Amino acid sequence: MLKFKLTILLVLLSENFVSYAQPVPGVDENIPHLVTFGSKGETGWGDDNFCQIIFFAVPTDYSKPIYLRVHDPDTGGTMDEEKGDWDTNMMYSIFGGKGACSNKDAQQVNIEGNYDSGTLLTTKTFGEDDELDGKWYAFGPINPSEGEFLPDYGGYIFKFMAEGISGDDGNLYHLYLSSEADKNINVEGAFAFYFKYKFRMHDNQKEVSHIYPFIDDRVVSIKQTNFDWDNDGIIRIISIAKNGELMSVSGDDDWAQSTHKITKEEKNTSLDIQMIKNRVTHVKNNNVVIYLENQYGELLPFYSVPIGGIPKYKYSIGLKPQKRNN
Repeated sequence: MLKFKLTILLVLLSENFVSYAQPVPGVDENIPHLVTFGSKGETGWGDDNFCQIIFFAVPTDYSKPIYLRVHDPDTGGTMDEEKGDWDTNMMYSIFGGKGACSNKDAQQVNIEGNYDSGTLLTTKTFGEDDELDGKWYAFGPINPSEGEFLPDYGGYIFKFMAEGISGDDGNLYHLYLSSEADKNINVEGAFAFYFKYKFRMHDNQKEVSHIYPFIDDRVVSIKQTNFDWDNDGIIRIISIAKNGELMSVSGDDDWAQSTHKITKEEKNTSLDIQMIKNRVTHVKNNNVVIYLENQYGELLPFYSVPIGGIPKYKYSIGLKPQKRNN
């Protein structure tokens, strides 16, 4: 699975990008909201299993308290997606300690087994709450050393889990790892990563959203899977060697998959997977699910900031010489 040396990560996460690594969705992702539906929701609304897991890595040399802040944690009001009456409860939990990230069940597509592995540090359930609508709620303070110590994963790892435990409404929210309880202040060197991503697309057809998987030197191919794309435009790959290679896209309440080869030049770089909306048919309130696997069936992480920077296509690499006819 994900095993990169901390020193390599800190080099690749240069000063120009570390400051953008705290919010989820990330600044460079240009994704409006994370989304999780209540446990009685319909999958055709864009959530296949009503649970989202996000990991946060805090460097080993960071010793001050941290806070995980959730924007609009309640289910109700103008931001969230109502279906009938507001009846959804959302449980947020933060795990640290042994197994929080390293347990294989925590890094799988399906919510099965010990996906809630590790030590439960804090949890709280929210329903409709006017006082929290559109506002931030801070979990903490949390001692960084309470995370699972995994130097190869980036330091101390915390698992954040949002789970719909009742109702059928959609909860739209944002996260921020902060050094302060009452405002968003970066935790120096920290970043977020996720193996399966659920989010709301823009309504504006001119907006382009992005996700950034890092391709290590073991990867020779990737298989992408997306759910409930609603045929809302295209998904394409931009990389050092790919200039818009198209991925398969799904329809309503449906899955789609496609496999893509990784070139030698793309190893140890990020891919820019761009989600470009349908410019003809205006699809609104589109919630989608996406994940990537390598050739071994292991999930590949997305990062809140593109490691090594946003990739740019190099024409000289992508250009292939033509064969001569004798």
